[in-house]
Amino acid sequence: MRYLYTLLSIVLFFAVLGFTVKNAEPVTLHYYLGLAWSAPLVLVVLVSFGIGIACGIMACLGIVVRQRRAFSALRHELSTLNPDSGATSAPR
Repeated sequence: MRYLYTLLSIVLFFAVLGFTVKNAEPVTLHYYLGLAWSAPLVLVVLVSFGIGIACGIMACLGIVVRQRRAFSALRHELSTLNPDSGATSAPR
């Protein structure tokens, strides 16, 4: 499994390297009020990909925090209902 992971990493690296070499020409992004940004195409694509990842993580953060709070509340409730659960073993 480790060899497969290494092989896939190498293939991904060369795919990204080829993408970078083929898309090095500059592009210009035009914003409102006459603002413009000129950068290589690969940089624009990678920045937009990074922004998308950051937005996805922030969208999931609320759900994760809510689940952790509910889990903590359930754990606290369980410990108050059965305070000596760790001290004794269940009968067989």
